[in-house]
Amino acid sequence: MFATAPSNISFVCIVLTERWEASFLALALAIRLRLNYYQETLMNKDQIKGRVEEAKGKVKEAAGVILDDDSLEIEGNVQKNVGKIQSGLGDIKEDIKKDK
Repeated sequence: MFATAPSNISFVCIVLTERWEASFLALALAIRLRLNYYQETLMNKDQIKGRVEEAKGKVKEAAGVILDDDSLEIEGNVQKNVGKIQSGLGDIKEDIKKDK
């Protein structure tokens, strides 16, 4: 009985170790693929700042229309367009970075 027990225990340990290694490698691969996906979808600073400015400009423009304030509407329109330009610049930077 003692002669077979150690071999059974060692067999179980080997199987568990192999399963753990396979699970660990699968987990590491999944994490790496997920990180690559997020790196591709992340925006750079110019894209983020531009889209924020664009949104703020749209809000100001709408407030100017609602309040019948032409200067606020014009300020919002300008801010919105500056944000579009900045986010476009960020898009160009991302395209250049992807081409490298």
